[in-house]
Amino acid sequence: MGLVSAKEMLVKAREEGYAVGQFNINNLEWTKAVLLAAEELNSPVILGVSEGAAKYMTGFKTVVGMVEGMLEGLGITVPVALHLDHGSFEGAKACIEAGFSSVMFDGSHYSIEENISKTKEIVDFANQRGISVEAEVGSIGGEEDGITGAGEVADPNECKMIADLGVTMLAAGIGNIHGKYPENWQGLNLEVLGQIQDIAGKMPLVLHGGTGIPEDMITEAITLGVSKINVNTECQLVFAEATRKYVEAGKDLEGKGFDPRKLLAPGSKAIADTVKEKIELFGSKGKA
Repeated sequence: MGLVSAKEMLVKAREEGYAVGQFNINNLEWTKAVLLAAEELNSPVILGVSEGAAKYMTGFKTVVGMVEGMLEGLGITVPVALHLDHGSFEGAKACIEAGFSSVMFDGSHYSIEENISKTKEIVDFANQRGISVEAEVGSIGGEEDGITGAGEVADPNECKMIADLGVTMLAAGIGNIHGKYPENWQGLNLEVLGQIQDIAGKMPLVLHGGTGIPEDMITEAITLGVSKINVNTECQLVFAEATRKYVEAGKDLEGKGFDPRKLLAPGSKAIADTVKEKIELFGSKGKA
């Protein structure tokens, strides 16, 4: 199966009360681990790519080529969307032209008027090509790929304005942040999430900053319309920990333990295990 828009998988998730995981990828090992985990659990999956990660991988076209080749080479049968994460206006257009099947235009740092104007243009551009679009209202806290958000709580009325533009999914700030959550974090504002759900109707909602949110909050957010949950930092942390243990145990000095295929194997397995845990938690197992 080739790349698909995220629309069908998210509409189904919204209707049936579960969420699809977006797992950010940074290289071949990352991508392979996520795809094999999703295939094993028969779950739809979204591969997230920031503009910085795409640049690291030498460009949007390289990412598309790698992912499409991997879908064929690994015999992946579950629905897979390749999604630009927190994209700029020009970045979203470039991704669509490069072959991504889904994009996020993050206009949350603009005024609501400019956010609406730019989002509408991206939606029109994407609709002509069957590409799903995510928009954002109220910046997500923390820092991701050079974009820093204060963790604002979105205005439900502004969410309605953006939802009415025909976007596929809506990310709304509800106190969530990228990266590790601080000890004094106050938790998700589920009251506002409920208000957004009421005003946005059946629009699939997106929860960014999925690393570190307590499981009970995750499950409650899903009941309030969250149909897509983003995970990045947790995969980075488990990859780093597993790789560190391999080196500290001196395994890179045993035989051909220095071979990158062996050196990166524990970290790749850790990513796959984390992805499978999240698929179970989000309820998308067996939903492909």
